[in-house]
Amino acid sequence: MAQTRTAPGARIAARLIAVVAVLLAIAFVAHPLIPGAVGTAIATALPWLVLLVPVLVIAALLTRRRRAWLIAGLPLLAWLAVVGPLFLPLAAPASADVQPETLTVASQNVQAGSGTAAESALALADAGADVIALEELDGAAREAAADALNESHPYSYAVGTVGLWSRYPVVNEQPLELDLGWNRALAADLETPSGLVSVYVVHAASLRPGAQSDRDGMLTELAAIVERDENERVLVMGDFNATSTDPALRALQQSVSEPNRTTASLGFTWPSGMPLARIDHIFQHGLEALESSVMEAGESDHLAVLTSFAL
Repeated sequence: MAQTRTAPGARIAARLIAVVAVLLAIAFVAHPLIPGAVGTAIATALPWLVLLVPVLVIAALLTRRRRAWLIAGLPLLAWLAVVGPLFLPLAAPASADVQPETLTVASQNVQAGSGTAAESALALADAGADVIALEELDGAAREAAADALNESHPYSYAVGTVGLWSRYPVVNEQPLELDLGWNRALAADLETPSGLVSVYVVHAASLRPGAQSDRDGMLTELAAIVERDENERVLVMGDFNATSTDPALRALQQSVSEPNRTTASLGFTWPSGMPLARIDHIFQHGLEALESSVMEAGESDHLAVLTSFAL
């Protein structure tokens, strides 16, 4: 019986599919090392780029080349290696049988002009947040949030487009320009019953094609400041305009890390109507996360992030 030969066109197609599959797998794994717009674009689209894998597999099957089938599956393995750990639910604390003293923090970009900063603030307070960070504040939003939280969160500090409200005293507060020339970030300490906790709130510069240097510069400078922080416990929260695997966050994540969600989820926060990316974060150092979730608050185009820690 004569052996079936693969047509030359099918061999060429199989080789092309193999090259694309290998390049895609490399992009999934190595994109945090790629600076600038390319690395950011891959990081932003990463959860959805896995949809290319079935297309490659089907195309490989049509070539009838077994090697092409195997190579076409490489991007899926690479994607699972990078994104899979982010899906894992937050592990239960080792001291689950003990009721620890907790600190619940929340952060939301309230969308300037939405007119619902007060609604957002009250929703986060009702959700049990001891510390509330709000971003993209204008003058009216700042006043509305302050009025709404005046009784429940009497300690506060606001500067530029960011604000911090707390049930615990806020001390050592200072604005942070982060090389931007105007204030879109702040630093402060919380006087909790178990000691000081450093808090940073950031509203990173907007990410626009061909103009992301302001955002990258802010996050780089923030990372350097956080690295020098002398407190044992640190919180860094806000709208970073960057997903967790964005190269611009690599330096910051040398000092702090973000807990996974309580339930298996990537916790997308933007846009609120149909979330496609998680660009709002609560990073920590020296604290044990107990719960972490996202929630609607007000009419912002961002969902809020909410995390409880054991002090």
